[in-house]
Amino acid sequence: MTTTKTIQSRLSAIDQRQFKPMANALRILAMDAVQAANSGHPGMPMGMADIAFALWKGHLKHNPKSPQWANRDRFVLSNGHGSMLLYGLLHLSGYDLPLEELKQFRKLHSRTPGHPEHGLTAGVETTTGPLGQGLANAVGMALAERLLAAEFNRDGLPALVDHHTYAFVGDGCFMEGISHEVCSLAGTWRLSKLIVLYDDNGISIDGAVKHWFSDDTAARFKAYGWRVIGPIDGHDASAVDRALIEARSGSDPELGPCLIICRTLIGAGAATKAGSAKTHGEPLGKDEIAATKAAMDWSGEAFEIPSAMRQLWDEQAHGEQVEQQWQAVLDVYQAKEPALLAHFQRRVSGVLPADWPQIAARAIDDAAKRNAAGEKVATRKASQNVLQVLGPALSDLIGGSADLTGSNLTDFKDCGALRIDANGLKPGRHINYGVREFGMAAIMNGMALHTGFIPYGGTFLTFSDYARNALRMAALMRQRVIHVFTHDSIGLGEDGPTHQPIEHAASLRLIPNLDVWRPADAIETAIAWTSAIHRQHGPSALLLTRQAVPILELDAAQRIAASRGAYVCRDHEQALASILASGSELGIALEAAELLAQVSIPVRVVSMPSSSLFDRQDLAWKEQVLGKHPRIAIEAGVPDGWWKYGCADVLGLSQFGESAPAHVLYEHFGLTAKALAERVRLCISTSSMSGRS
Repeated sequence: MTTTKTIQSRLSAIDQRQFKPMANALRILAMDAVQAANSGHPGMPMGMADIAFALWKGHLKHNPKSPQWANRDRFVLSNGHGSMLLYGLLHLSGYDLPLEELKQFRKLHSRTPGHPEHGLTAGVETTTGPLGQGLANAVGMALAERLLAAEFNRDGLPALVDHHTYAFVGDGCFMEGISHEVCSLAGTWRLSKLIVLYDDNGISIDGAVKHWFSDDTAARFKAYGWRVIGPIDGHDASAVDRALIEARSGSDPELGPCLIICRTLIGAGAATKAGSAKTHGEPLGKDEIAATKAAMDWSGEAFEIPSAMRQLWDEQAHGEQVEQQWQAVLDVYQAKEPALLAHFQRRVSGVLPADWPQIAARAIDDAAKRNAAGEKVATRKASQNVLQVLGPALSDLIGGSADLTGSNLTDFKDCGALRIDANGLKPGRHINYGVREFGMAAIMNGMALHTGFIPYGGTFLTFSDYARNALRMAALMRQRVIHVFTHDSIGLGEDGPTHQPIEHAASLRLIPNLDVWRPADAIETAIAWTSAIHRQHGPSALLLTRQAVPILELDAAQRIAASRGAYVCRDHEQALASILASGSELGIALEAAELLAQVSIPVRVVSMPSSSLFDRQDLAWKEQVLGKHPRIAIEAGVPDGWWKYGCADVLGLSQFGESAPAHVLYEHFGLTAKALAERVRLCISTSSMSGRS
């Protein structure tokens, strides 16, 4: 049954006559910074200034002196082009963002880049700019809060986890398709502590959006299962305050997230340009700024904020107070539930448990034992076997799949399926994301940013295209998220070229700070998984086969070398060439080496499960692994990325696939041991002739 609680707003402590001047302070900083940079977006910060004032001064629970304390509210600026609104809020509230940084807006090495960047500016919860993804991150953050609360809060004790996630969004965020994916899920999950404030100004870069965006937004979100408030006047801080009180009053599990529709005027406050698309992405101009300040009765030089106004905005004392209140909650848990508290603190710190090395070793040893027993499996199945060891031992892990659980094999025994319905939360560590690859990836980013979880999610490798920009954002933000991409080549067979990835491995390897793994067997798969989890400052992608692969026998030295991205799988003192391979093609390389040995042509075979990691090794070690003889590579994909290793030849695919069984396709495209052996012989012959000339 729905219950409500009394919600207090801190705006009641502020003289209402100060509401508009305090919002104008944000407008002034935005106008002046964009003008100084001669670049930027003043329209949204000016249009949302009153909304931002009502939220940050009336409701937001945060501490400028401690931006990362675990129970703070999360604030996401999804319409990140309006970054000066956030920078103004952080500066005035008392975060470590001095006025000089605002004066350096959009300049090299400043902490005020064109779009907010997580990890660069204190108080920025996520990097935003690609529209809709900040909203998706907010859904992930709200889900993380809900799951952590269910796991760590105890009846009879004050709540250890109890905070809201707020997001500002614009028309562009709702036009992006990802908004449908994630808002549908948020409604299904009934994330009642997610509150989204919509800047409904009807303007985008090209002008009035009514010509290309005529959705009934309120009806749309009600259909998702959201609560909808408004439209309200977004320039009436008291109206926004009342809407926030109403939104925060409903936090029961049967209630969904809340959308507050705020009707605004882009560039509100500007003397003559308010409401114009020109204010979206252009400086107002000195004359317009002067006229605007005069209309606001605002005197002083550029960036000048009166000291009395700064005192009204400062949140440091209140922030310390709310964090101290939470510290008292920690003291209660320390006395009543010390082990639980220690576990919680480890989780939200992102640090792996003390016995992590032993857990990782068990996963690799288990794979080795399965190999020794002759268990020849696809690497997607090997991945599930690894999860069966890691999952029960590592509570941080939470997985999922975009409607392909039975194919991706991202679940493990007793993991349970996450279910949130009118009866509340049913615990589970596997999430059914539905057919929402992009939304899944961006939600995982939000969960990782929130802290407390190591999220992973699965789909077919060819559908990484749908999720690609969220992968890029994870790499840009250096977040530990793990993507399980199965069906990694033409080896998936009969589904044909729409499902057979050709360029995808090479394409993913181009993303800076994304570790791409394409393991060749169960042991390499275990090494890939443990390396991805151990890596704290970047995402990983595991590219896994549908078809069974040959079994490898790796000694301790080879396992260690594999964790550096590549290693010598088979060698000969008098090797005449090196064959480089990844994933399922390593088996072809080893078979080709056998054929060559039969005609007295010894070769080295190098397995490269992660070229991303290998490329970060020192040059001497890389040369030691690759060898000084001619190099030939094989991979069932575009060959372009292999040439950087000094290959004389690359056996790959430069065309799309076909529909047929896997073995037929490999034969059809010439990806066979016999063909590879012949190419190696030709390279050796060519190299020998070149050496004699």
